[in-house]
Amino acid sequence: MKKRALISVSDKTGVIEFAQGLEKLGFEIVSTGGTLKALLDAGVKAISITDVTGFRECLDGRVKTLHPAVHAGLLARRDLKEHMDQLADMGYNTIDVVAVNLYPFKATIQKPNVTLEEAIENIDIGGPTMLRSAAKNYKGVLVVCEPKDYDEVLDRIKNGTDDDKFRLGLSYKVYRHTAAYDSLISGYMQKLLGEEFPEHITFSYDKAQDMRYGENPHQGAAFYREQIAPLSSLVCAEQLNGKELSYNNINDANGAIELLREFDEPTVVASKHTNPCGVATAKDIATAYKRAFDCDPVSIFGGIVACNRTVDKATADEMVKTFLEIVIAPDFTADALETLKTKKNLRVLKLPHVADKVESEYDFKRVHGGLLVQHKDLSLFDDADVKVVTKRAPTKKEREQLEFAYKVVKHTKSNAIVVASDYAACGVGPGQTNRIWAAGQAIERAGDKAKGGVLASDAFFPFDDCVKAAAEAGITAIIQPGGSLRDADSIKACDDAGIAMLFVGQRHFKH
Repeated sequence: MKKRALISVSDKTGVIEFAQGLEKLGFEIVSTGGTLKALLDAGVKAISITDVTGFRECLDGRVKTLHPAVHAGLLARRDLKEHMDQLADMGYNTIDVVAVNLYPFKATIQKPNVTLEEAIENIDIGGPTMLRSAAKNYKGVLVVCEPKDYDEVLDRIKNGTDDDKFRLGLSYKVYRHTAAYDSLISGYMQKLLGEEFPEHITFSYDKAQDMRYGENPHQGAAFYREQIAPLSSLVCAEQLNGKELSYNNINDANGAIELLREFDEPTVVASKHTNPCGVATAKDIATAYKRAFDCDPVSIFGGIVACNRTVDKATADEMVKTFLEIVIAPDFTADALETLKTKKNLRVLKLPHVADKVESEYDFKRVHGGLLVQHKDLSLFDDADVKVVTKRAPTKKEREQLEFAYKVVKHTKSNAIVVASDYAACGVGPGQTNRIWAAGQAIERAGDKAKGGVLASDAFFPFDDCVKAAAEAGITAIIQPGGSLRDADSIKACDDAGIAMLFVGQRHFKH
């Protein structure tokens, strides 16, 4: 039988050269639709799939390769005489090379105002079927779904090095490719139907980069991006300066950005090991940075700084006074960037949509043998649920400070307490095994700034000890979810100290 290659691609990158190379190696080229026209226009002596099947395309091209002449030629095992005899009896030829890539479903659903009908029409049927048939019979068929493999395939055919291991590798790429394609389709339909937690859930990610290592040098790691990543994601950032991002850089920076999204005012978030160590809002970003730095000048060393306004020269001048790992902002003025670049290892990331609000998203936690999936914690509290539970109500300014502090504590590892004063987090107590320790840390860190400040807790007070500690420090107002069996004790302790307290009915554990 003559050697035959079937080529039908949506992405025509490199396909002309690939077909020409196969022709030189003695292959007859079979093709379809737009690919056939492109090959013929380039002088490749390709024949139509109709000439192979004796069956003309129908239903607007929906059916053209779904035919025994194609799939028998792909699936016939070359090592089984019965298969080859049947193929000969039917007058069919083997297909020895398949190059197929799929309808652009991803590009289609990313178009503005795309309709369901348009999306459905761009679900490929024949392509995945041919790829999967060829991949199953990889010992007999070289199957190519990625244009970057064209040159190696030609070279290995020419040199006789297309061994089983290489062929299996191409087969694996097909199943990986079609799995990602189907995952994109199912995800699109799941979103349309509003099914939050389906019986079977699949996610597909594309590798963005390999990491030098993971959390520690002995751990391998890579960074993957969603197939359709939001513009506010770190995978969309442009790095303007500094070393390659590490696993910890990306994880820590993501935590800083998630907190930054809580604010509309000019805000700076300083983060260390995914916990905020400085947060402040101000009339301009330079002032916000100085005040965020003052929250904890020790912990910010080697930290991540995220800003929701353009970084100007005045801000950059302050930033280069200490060692920072990363600075993230929607933009940088030319003179600010020049200043930041004097720190050659400082990673400077431009992310224009850094502060975009997130509408809906999943949050994942991997456990041994399983995956915990939940809605992302995107709300702060419902104003209708807010209750003044003490004799004294907070003043307007205290109320604003309480909301500021609650935004910060929401993004601090539990158990968490945050003390805030003058729209800055002056004391952060993260990740303690009991709440009084977290309160003690936050109050100690705040020092004299605690006097006249406010305190936020990510969950209810099980006892009144946190209130008493706050009173001793001079805290004037507290915000917490409420819901403890001993809420009355905490309320009484507030009343005894003249502290105003709000219950908001929504906790924010972060583990």
